[in-house]
Amino acid sequence: MRFPYPTGPSAVPVFLAPMAGVSESPFRRLCRAWGADVVVTEFLSAEGIRRENEATLNKLRFTPDEHPIGVQIFGAEPDAMREAAAAVTDVFQPDYIDINFGCPVKKVVKRNGGSGCLRDLDLVQSVIRAVISGTHLPVTCKIRSGWSEEMRDPVKIALKCQEAGVRAIALHPRTRTQMYTGHARWEEIAMVKEAVEIPVIGNGDIKTAEDALRMHRETGCDAVMIARGSFGQPWIFKQARALLDGLPMPATPAVEERFAIALDHARMVQAYEADPIGAAIEFRKHLGWYVKGLPNSADLRKKLHAVNDFAEVEGIFAEYLASPWMREAEAA
Repeated sequence: MRFPYPTGPSAVPVFLAPMAGVSESPFRRLCRAWGADVVVTEFLSAEGIRRENEATLNKLRFTPDEHPIGVQIFGAEPDAMREAAAAVTDVFQPDYIDINFGCPVKKVVKRNGGSGCLRDLDLVQSVIRAVISGTHLPVTCKIRSGWSEEMRDPVKIALKCQEAGVRAIALHPRTRTQMYTGHARWEEIAMVKEAVEIPVIGNGDIKTAEDALRMHRETGCDAVMIARGSFGQPWIFKQARALLDGLPMPATPAVEERFAIALDHARMVQAYEADPIGAAIEFRKHLGWYVKGLPNSADLRKKLHAVNDFAEVEGIFAEYLASPWMREAEAA
């Protein structure tokens, strides 16, 4: 079955996963420019949306070049989820609404949100039906394989979600209690794909473009969703799309181009955020990811993690490009 929202020309679309503090508008735009077929917002509180919390609404902003885009919401109160879906639909007009049943973070699950809902599949269905009643847009969901090993049953969860009316499912095949430890059980993606009639998006442990191709081949998933594998390497989407389309994989950018991409990303953040110092400090994590694996990267990260102004970044990069470490990086 085809996706109920646009996904671009790729036969196997590649998604940027929703990630708190990472999947912000500048990064989404960058990943779209580097080949992501679909992007999703950070997960956003339904209560924050319906109460018009300023910080929450700011995270809902997106630009025309981000389409196709989904807005992901979370919560365990059906009425709040319905109202949030209606508000997002009317005011922001994304391509679809996604429900977060996967977040394992304690502050979310303690209120039964995210993967906390997986302890009660009747609640899961109530939330889905409430969201569907609040929007004319397609509704999808992102799930884990269960709350715990004892409650691990991704097929049952997926079937319940399909029965309630979602139009696609993304599965991260770990339980909530696993958090991000161990290995994602890709065989469970294959099991869900076999069991349901709606599109299935595979997620988990995709660190390289080759991983994306391998997941599709091993599971038959309809799309691949990349999360932490995109950190510091947005070009992974272009590479994954090429492999999935049976084309040669584009080369990984050399150090100088990698730094240029990081600076483009920094400029996008600078233009987007109102607080330049706060934005620069928050951007430090991205800088650390961009230089991961380079010769003398520990010292480079130390300098980058101390910046308070985006102007400092260009100087630090220029210093590295002129250093002996650059010759070692080029030879690697």
